[in-house]
Amino acid sequence: MNSKQLANVLIKILGLSICIHGFPASIVAIVSAGAALVHTMQNGHSTGAAFPYWTYSLTYLIQSVVEFAAGIFLIVRSRWVTDKLFKDE
Repeated sequence: MNSKQLANVLIKILGLSICIHGFPASIVAIVSAGAALVHTMQNGHSTGAAFPYWTYSLTYLIQSVVEFAAGIFLIVRSRWVTDKLFKDE
């Protein structure tokens, strides 16, 4: 196995690792969105808060989407990334 093939495999593993890292953030986003819904149904809308309670779950959702997209990009385009890294060879 030459260095380009090894780099290709390692970039795919890195992409898979990033996708797996985004999975807990999506679970937290779903759970906290449910908690925000229950909180709002019980207490109503709070007017004194700086940010609504649901914005915290939105940040986790955005984080997980960005991590999934970056991981899928690295998995799909690993050969292109490897060619960019080893363009001298």
